[in-house]
Amino acid sequence: MLVLGIETTCDETAASVVEDGNKILSNIIFSQVHLHKKFGGVFPELASRSHIDKILPVIEDALKTAKVSLDEIDVIAVANRPGLVGSLLIGLNTAKALSFALDKPFIGINHIEAHLYAAMMGDDKKPVFPSLGVVISGGHTMLLKISDIGKYEILGTTIDDAIGESFDKVAKILDLSYPGGPEVEKLAKQGDSSKYQFKAGRVDKNPFDFSFSGLKTKVLYTVKGQKSKKDYPTIIKEEDKKHIAASFQKCAFEDLIKKAIGASEKHNLKSIYFGGGVTCNKALKEMFQNKNLNLDLFWPKKDLSLDNAAMIAGLGYHRYKKVLKSDKLDILAEPTISSF
Repeated sequence: MLVLGIETTCDETAASVVEDGNKILSNIIFSQVHLHKKFGGVFPELASRSHIDKILPVIEDALKTAKVSLDEIDVIAVANRPGLVGSLLIGLNTAKALSFALDKPFIGINHIEAHLYAAMMGDDKKPVFPSLGVVISGGHTMLLKISDIGKYEILGTTIDDAIGESFDKVAKILDLSYPGGPEVEKLAKQGDSSKYQFKAGRVDKNPFDFSFSGLKTKVLYTVKGQKSKKDYPTIIKEEDKKHIAASFQKCAFEDLIKKAIGASEKHNLKSIYFGGGVTCNKALKEMFQNKNLNLDLFWPKKDLSLDNAAMIAGLGYHRYKKVLKSDKLDILAEPTISSF
């Protein structure tokens, strides 16, 4: 079965052709980072307009690279939730139009779920369940119990900033360029992570929930002074920035690792599947590996870590195989989700 995947949840326009949920025939991604860099973050209207310009060329490139025609595609899968609503609409309406014109079934896909599925792609081994899913990206931080592909229970989430978002905000405080995550990681390599004692937030109602807003604010006050704002002048030496980056990164990751291990132990889970752009961080992988856990750890390949359409197509295969029918053409773009 050949599935055409379409991904436009934020600032990547992506299309992919995947065979039988696992064999990636093409995975084309147009990144808009250069468009949003001067804003220090994603400018939603600009993202939507770029998707309009790029969506058809990217799909054509994906088909050409896979050496298949639209007529050979069996199913069209598209991310319809969650994300920037303007961006989502471009991909969703394109998928609907193709489905209607070609009389092909189409499936709406949960972008967060697809990030977890990305860690299951490219491996002939069957996934191990029940497992812990760890979604760590610019928009989401979430721990889920995975009983099977399509069966999830949310164990913890962030009550404020996502972990990737907190990295971007700290990057701004330290006068680093966008996107901030890779820049903080790069600077942190040069620093002493014990120089500053930061603490992640506690959430009393659920020990597996996250709060990074207070941590980010503590970094702000350290760099610019107590009760300061982001546009205040820096009061620390330039030399200290690398130590702050290292200390912040260590604190955020230690909190994530502690809760991931705790959730795995409490629910007797056999392995951990990671998804999202923050999985690219080498320090995070090393910190997990240094724990010598009695758990198998599954990380997505680099080209499947950031937003991509291969994970959408791969998950679309499994979704369609279960229902064997198309979603209705009136399904909506959903900017947020409260459950799976």
